[in-house]
Amino acid sequence: MSICFRWVSNLSSSTTGTLSTCKTYGSLPLKPPLFSSILHLPPRPRFQLLIRATAAMETDQSAVTSTTDNSSNPPMKLLFVEMGVGYDQHGQDITSAAMRACRDAISSNSIPAFRRGSIPGVSFEQMKLQIKLGVPHSLQHSLDIERVKSVFPYGKILNVEVVDGGLVCSSGVYVEEMGDKNDDCYIVNAAVYVGY
Repeated sequence: MSICFRWVSNLSSSTTGTLSTCKTYGSLPLKPPLFSSILHLPPRPRFQLLIRATAAMETDQSAVTSTTDNSSNPPMKLLFVEMGVGYDQHGQDITSAAMRACRDAISSNSIPAFRRGSIPGVSFEQMKLQIKLGVPHSLQHSLDIERVKSVFPYGKILNVEVVDGGLVCSSGVYVEEMGDKNDDCYIVNAAVYVGY
């Protein structure tokens, strides 16, 4: 990836100097010492990527099969995405792993904007959630969606999408006293989409 920078400097009251350089690596080049200049950067491509990701998310959301009736709900305006991983090392309960993944996704975040009215015209009651879970295919029939939904303390859950994902691996130990049927460990991935 090439990144081009242009420096403009007033060398004296009557002249202006310009220096352009292109680099093919991600770190910022140092300014030449002869120029005490103002750095003029091209428009930041991150914002373009962010806009494209948001538009793609809104497109994806319209194709999601919902576990709730959202036929009367307009599309959600996405604010951010929280991600988490959950494990059930003993007991082989895929719902416990999914609940832990959702808790992991939301446990390190605070959302004061909804309570403080930071988003004009949007109240706390308008917070919406969409949950996407990566669960091993062979265990999806055992997943209790209502228990997973109980993890979220507030926000209207529009839908819960379950896709092939996660992992079944060995925990390395079988502990009958902990309810183990075998030494399987279940892993679930969660993405929680938050908007209004």
